Parts: sequence; structure tokens; C-alpha cells
Amino acid sequence: MTGTHIAAPFTPADRVRRIKESPSTAAAARVRELKAAGNRIFDFTVGQPDFDTPQHIKDAATRAMHAGDTRYTSVNGTVELRAAIRERMERTSGISYPDGSITVGGGAKQVIYLAFSATLDAGDEVIIPTPYWVSYPDMVGANDGTPVVVQTKAQDRYKITPAQLREAITPRTRWLILNSPSNPTGVAYTQAELHALAAVLQEAPHVWVLSDEIYDDITFTDQPLLGLAAAAPSIRSRVLTVNGVSKSYAMTGWRLGYAVGVPALIGAINLLQSQTSTCPSSISQAGAVAALTGDQSFVAETVRAYRQRRDRALELIADVDGLNPIEPDGAFYLFVDCEGLLGRRTPQGAELTNDQEVTLYLLEEAGVAVIQGSAFGAEPFFRMSYATDLDTIEDGIAAIAAAVARLQ
Repeated sequence: MTGTHIAAPFTPADRVRRIKESPSTAAAARVRELKAAGNRIFDFTVGQPDFDTPQHIKDAATRAMHAGDTRYTSVNGTVELRAAIRERMERTSGISYPDGSITVGGGAKQVIYLAFSATLDAGDEVIIPTPYWVSYPDMVGANDGTPVVVQTKAQDRYKITPAQLREAITPRTRWLILNSPSNPTGVAYTQAELHALAAVLQEAPHVWVLSDEIYDDITFTDQPLLGLAAAAPSIRSRVLTVNGVSKSYAMTGWRLGYAVGVPALIGAINLLQSQTSTCPSSISQAGAVAALTGDQSFVAETVRAYRQRRDRALELIADVDGLNPIEPDGAFYLFVDCEGLLGRRTPQGAELTNDQEVTLYLLEEAGVAVIQGSAFGAEPFFRMSYATDLDTIEDGIAAIAAAVARLQ
């Protein structure tokens, strides 16, 4: 048979077309391009620790490789890792979770995605308070859900209130997402605030809560923060608590996250896991066991460093005319209100009309890379990560101040 066969053009599935490129990934790629071209860039875009993974964790992974622990594990992780997660949850929350209440995935992000895959049907709604982590709406949309974005307010420190939650709930609501401490603001919910939200949720027994607590070790409050499941036992059976080792132990590339919840939900997530990646990396799991059960001095030392960086960044940014940062309770981000720059003109005469134009101006004029607040559902802001050394923070903010001073 002869002749030319012309393939039909590729058309992605609807779920792919609903997803936008991650703004943080796009910003990081642009920074790499500029650096490769020889530009000096102060990069405050990436949300990952600048510290190296502690040596005892790397040693545990090396031992696992030499011992031949390089095969498939159980879908929900090794026996040792599940025990470490149970111990960690009991230590931090006082809750004793059975073995069937644990799921382990290739990062907390995968666990969240699978939770939505396991629970959402077309038209199901997920309440997402702003400012939100950039991936939440896209993960909901990719799984046929409908993001219901709730605009929080400055007077509430950008946290959803009971009145806002009650108004947002409908018969189609399946989930509320709470991220505490928050990416991008760093603010955290108090125990009293969690109690008040739980009272509303008691009136809506069909609504579950995804409590994203990936930054719970990186906090600057006088008292340890309580997660929702610990603070509100009355709704504990509807809370999926998500965590991981990426942020606390500088293990972002190891891709190891976990969640705890009721066995029925965890079983559905594990079923999907069995047909996607089978199990997380056995070597990463060995490292995670060492992280969760070993010497915790690294966490305390890095939190002290983050607090010093936060305090210095707050001091410097607050002195820049037109910028107003939110004081974080944890994580390693500053979310900066830049409304005071809107309406000003660049040295080239262009008017700054939104936060994306502000971030582009800072990149081009100051060599400073940050992420626009609109990517997090809140305008006009920008997010800067202070997971970098003090010299970079001081020099980068000095460059911001100089660029702002040139605005007319």
C-alpha cells in the first residue's frame, strides 16, 4: 500500500486545556534564561529551602540503596515510614491514627491531586480562600470540580471567616481547603479561628476539609500551631491532613508527601495511587523515615534562620514607599501589597496599572524576580521567598527600593 498518510493534529483532553502553566515554574524558567544570558538576578521566586538535606537523611538513603531496598514497596509506603508518620502525628497533634489512615505519595502535591481525583465528580465545588497556592484551582479543575474562590480581607489577615464560609457553602460543596501557615501569605489560623470555622462545618456535614499543613514546622509564633483535626475533634472524621518532608527537611527533590484521614478516603486515594505510580520511591521513603524519627535540630536551626530573614526582609520592605508587607506567622514568604505603586510611571513613561506590570518592572529595572499576586488570586500584590541568604535579601530589596525611587 502506498500513499502519504497525514496524521490528525494532536488535541489535548479538556482536563489539560483547563490547566494553566504554574506561574512559579514560569517565573523560575525566565530567571534561568536571564541568568544564562549573563544578567545578575535576585531570585525570590522559588518556594524551597536553600539549605542542603541533612547528612543523616542522605546517609539513611545511601544505606537503603546498599542494602538493596530498591524495589517496589506497598502502595501506602513501607512499614517503617507508616510507623514514623503515626509517631509524628501523635507527637504533634495528640491523635493516634491507625495504619489504614495513612497514604504516602510522590510529594504532598500528588497526594492532594489524588484526593480530588478520588472524591470529585463533575460540578462538585471546592471552596478556596484567597490568596491561595497557585495549584489548588487547577488541580480542582483538572478533576472536573468547580473552584469556588472566596476573597479574604486585610482586616481578617487574609483568612476566611465563618460568615464567608457559611455563605460559600452550597449543596454541591465537597471540600474546603485550608492552608496554614499559608503559601503565599505565611499567616496561620489560631485555635479560636479553627473552632469558629468548625462550628460552621458542623452545620454542613457534607463538606470535608483538606488541611494543607506542609509548613507547620516553620512557624514563628510563641505557641505551636494546632492543625484543624487536633483543634476541632467534632469534625475530625471529615479532615484530610496533608504534610510532607519537602519544606521542613529541605527535601523538595526527594518528592515524598503523606496524608492522614479516615480509612475509606485513604483507601480510595491508595487505589488511585496503585494505578498511577504504584508507590513512592523506596529510597525517598528511607530518607523520610530518618527525617521524621531522627535528630530534629536541623528544623530548629533553619526556623531560627528563616525568622531572622523574615524580620530583616519585613524591616527593609516596609521602608520602601508604596509597599506594604503582610507579617507572616510561618513559612518563608512575604506577600507584599504593591497598590501604592499603581498609577506611577516608569523612567520610560509606562504607567504601572497592575501587579504583573509591577513584577515585570522590578525584573527589568532592578533584576529582582518575584511572582505577581494575581497568580495567587489576590491583587495587587507580589510574593517573594526569603528562603535565601541575608546578603541576597538585603541587596535584592535595596535594588527594589532604588527601582521604586525611579518611578514618577
